Amino acid sequence: MTDPKPSPFKLNRTRLFLLAMGVLVVLIAISTAMGGLSSYQQLKEAANEARAEAAATSAEAPAE
Repeated sequence: MTDPKPSPFKLNRTRLFLLAMGVLVVLIAISTAMGGLSSYQQLKEAANEARAEAAATSAEAPAE
């Protein structure tokens, strides 16, 4: 009998590595498109400013 031909699409170590690297690149691209780390830093700064304004407003308000 003849041996069946191996599939050309079989995952080997090299193809699995390339697939993992491709997934990593896609995740980085999505993260960058959503704002990345700079957006997180701006969000932290805005939250700190809001806290400071709230504290200043409550300190200026006269106690009744």
